Amino acid sequence: MRAVIQRISEGKVTVGGQITGEIQKGLLVYLGVGHEDTIDDIKYMVEKITNLRIFEDENDKMNLSLIDVGGKLLVVSQFTLMGDCRKGRRPSFIEAGRPEEAEKLYEMFVDYCRNQGIEVATGVFQTHMMVHAINDGPVTMLIDSKKTF
Repeated sequence: MRAVIQRISEGKVTVGGQITGEIQKGLLVYLGVGHEDTIDDIKYMVEKITNLRIFEDENDKMNLSLIDVGGKLLVVSQFTLMGDCRKGRRPSFIEAGRPEEAEKLYEMFVDYCRNQGIEVATGVFQTHMMVHAINDGPVTMLIDSKKTF
């Protein structure tokens, strides 16, 4: 499971001109699900993302987590994060989870975050989405549950 996390001051997702998810201060999480991912990957990612200390404290040091600041999550499924661009010019998506399984794990990820008491807004799985965000910092992090980077 891979994620690109951006600290944002506001963000929203639209599908067909309709807003499907919108938040203020928090994290935009682009989430890619791999074909070998399990519940353990979800638990790792939720723990890491919700406790990642990337919000500033009173001394302007990145010492506070999403939980500490009462921030929200905007979670967007993005299978292209599983793309492999090392060979040739066309990405290979062989590591991406099959849509039926990936959607289940994506929904489980969202549920686990909500069970942490975090307000979560989402896009719509397997649709063309327009994502609007104001990146705060900018702060952008990459996380891989298999710890490949």
